[in-house]
Amino acid sequence: MKLLLLGSGELGKEVAIEAMRLGHTVVACDRYANAPAMQVAHTARVFSMLDGAEIRKAVEEEKPDFIVPEIEAIATATLVELEQEGHTVIPTARAARLTMDREGIRRLAAEELKLPTSPYRFAESFEELEASASEIGFPCVIKPTMSSSGKGQSVVRGTEDLPHAWEYAMEAGRGKTGKVIVEGFIDFDYEITLLTVRHAGGTSFCAPIGHVQIDGDYRESWQPHKMSETALKNAEEVAQKITDALGGRGLFGVELFVKGDEVIFSEVSPRPHDTGMVTMVSQNMSEFELHVRAIIGLPIPEIVVRPGASVPVLSSIVSDHPVVTGVVEALTEPGTLVRVFGKPTAHVRRRMAVALAIGDDTDEARKKAHTAAEKMQVTEGQRDF
Repeated sequence: MKLLLLGSGELGKEVAIEAMRLGHTVVACDRYANAPAMQVAHTARVFSMLDGAEIRKAVEEEKPDFIVPEIEAIATATLVELEQEGHTVIPTARAARLTMDREGIRRLAAEELKLPTSPYRFAESFEELEASASEIGFPCVIKPTMSSSGKGQSVVRGTEDLPHAWEYAMEAGRGKTGKVIVEGFIDFDYEITLLTVRHAGGTSFCAPIGHVQIDGDYRESWQPHKMSETALKNAEEVAQKITDALGGRGLFGVELFVKGDEVIFSEVSPRPHDTGMVTMVSQNMSEFELHVRAIIGLPIPEIVVRPGASVPVLSSIVSDHPVVTGVVEALTEPGTLVRVFGKPTAHVRRRMAVALAIGDDTDEARKKAHTAAEKMQVTEGQRDF
């Protein structure tokens, strides 16, 4: 079979590898050349994922069995059209459209499915933002309705912070919707990602993944995260409801806040999740293998987990020739692995690699992953090939 990846970053690269291990053909698409998944795929195409005409051209020329969106910012109207014409979009074109826009997924979760969420308002102008923030109260979080990895997100503690939050959201948001979501702060004990797989045999859940986010972007994750049986049952019920509503087959990253046994829905991604990179060491089948198995229709037996952790390596420089150093030192500790993404350029805070570790428990794994990540850094390199 042939998979057309729309988005070819570090997560897409792992999806491509897993598909190719199972004997399938991969076409990797992204807005820039030599993206990570392009380095391993059979074929690569460079164009903006927001260009519907180019997506259609790629589908018509490549004739894929599956169209697999791997990023949020995609011309979803074209995906809907292609699906109506008989093409298979993973998990569905509707899921890609709803989750691309925070307004769509929040209204589905809170207003249609009646799932518990944080209080929220939407604003399309600075005046509406002021009114919405006043209704929600301070502190609150301002996010573009379309973004990822914390881009355009601000924590606002008073009215004086609103002008900068509005400008940042308009500048950094993807897709330029001209709209933001204002979310009230949630008093939670911890937050998790519950990887949920819809496949031919039903729905499977991975063990909960704990994670730390800074400015909306993940800084570490670990699996399994300890939680009560009641809280886990509630989390699985929320994940089941939202993924059933989105439909299709594939892996979903469901983000949840947990307070005691209460579970509050945050967000969902209809694709492998950055916090789920830990599964490359913590599970017998990584989130990427699970995604591919679900797409193609292969069996998904018991998912076995052992204590593991991940810590990304961020760039502190801007470079057209980045090199990740310190890999030798990072790998001296037993049970530690490194994945260098191979991104051709770097900017400040861009994820360039990830340190992975296993341990007797998650505390040990987290300590080892942090130690390994701290030994690596992104420096200016020189290309001679």
